[in-house]
Amino acid sequence: MTTWGLIVETTVGTGDRKHTSGSVMAHLEGSRDEALRELETRARHYTPQHPMSARRSRLFRTTDGFDLVVDGVWDTFLTRFTVAELLRDSDAPPPPLPSAEAPSQAPEETPDEPVEPRPSVADAAPCDADGVPVKPSWLGRADLP
Repeated sequence: MTTWGLIVETTVGTGDRKHTSGSVMAHLEGSRDEALRELETRARHYTPQHPMSARRSRLFRTTDGFDLVVDGVWDTFLTRFTVAELLRDSDAPPPPLPSAEAPSQAPEETPDEPVEPRPSVADAAPCDADGVPVKPSWLGRADLP
């Protein structure tokens, strides 16, 4: 199934520091038409940071999304909403294993292997009255795994 990114680019800052900043609002799986419908809903309810005192607001449909043009007292600000197909994501979670490759059960422990008990903190390191070890773990205590 195709994954779509709902992208927003908006004018931020004012005066000489005014520039465009973009971000991904959401990811959506499905058809392009479904993604466009969701994007339209978000565009209609979006409130841009600038201008503070809007005089006029217009929402336009484009081939890839929507443009929101807001006229302020001294300047005009644009917010562009775009739908785009996700082709690659460097930080995507790994895909789930198919059911044939997924382990069916946790491996059982064999009774022949002896299990060594962990040493008690009280036995290995001196403790204060509250039971907290005096020597911290990062100083090379031997009683920690």
